[in-house]
Amino acid sequence: MRVWHHGWFRDVCARARRGTELPGETTMPAADPASAQAGRGESAGRRVTHAEAARILADRDPVIARLMAAAGLPRLQRPRESHFAALLRAIVYQQLAGAAAAAIHGRLLAALGSEPRPEALTALPDEALRAAGLSAAKLASVRDLAAKVLDGTVVLSPRGLARESDEELKARLSAVRGIGAWTADMFLLFQLRRLDVWPTGDLGVRRGYGLAWQVPMPSARELQPLGDPYRPYRSVAAWYCWRAAELYAGAAASALTR
Repeated sequence: MRVWHHGWFRDVCARARRGTELPGETTMPAADPASAQAGRGESAGRRVTHAEAARILADRDPVIARLMAAAGLPRLQRPRESHFAALLRAIVYQQLAGAAAAAIHGRLLAALGSEPRPEALTALPDEALRAAGLSAAKLASVRDLAAKVLDGTVVLSPRGLARESDEELKARLSAVRGIGAWTADMFLLFQLRRLDVWPTGDLGVRRGYGLAWQVPMPSARELQPLGDPYRPYRSVAAWYCWRAAELYAGAAASALTR
């Protein structure tokens, strides 16, 4: 289980919370809902926005409707860094306080120069990575990430991502040392802006669901089927679970409010 003030997640969520709803999304071909495109919320030949998905869910569920009235429509800002850079940040920030992680991450970026790329990381000697502050475990993890991007195990190109379902992407990401299901979920939800991600291992989602639907906080296993009524827009339901934890538990200092 991950606590929801994890450094990388806090950073991503803070940027998402400060953002405004985007008026449009890239159009894509219509697809069968069971296909890879279903997780991206495509409908009638175009991509459904988070705001549209929220309205659809609010029509289905009075709890979502109340949360939408209280918290507004979902606001997710477009990612500001490359997919590789976001995954690199995720590994660096794991299990570290924010200030320490930011310092190490800053030194690593300085060593890599400009936009982080797997080729540049592969070319850096271990001494440079250790000098940036990476532990032996994280050094091995960032090396593994770069290697798996370069050999095609982890697909990050727009064309490759368009062909991958959420589950396929999660399986590829989880093959990287140091990247588990929670990190993969956050990457799909905030970096790729996939619409049907249901992060059952996130404590904030579990807590918020219990508060909003007035049931005991579900375990990760119990939460899994509870998301089914919100397909193919479970990412939006998760966003409202985080908001419920703020609204009903006074979580004013949570990731979504910073």
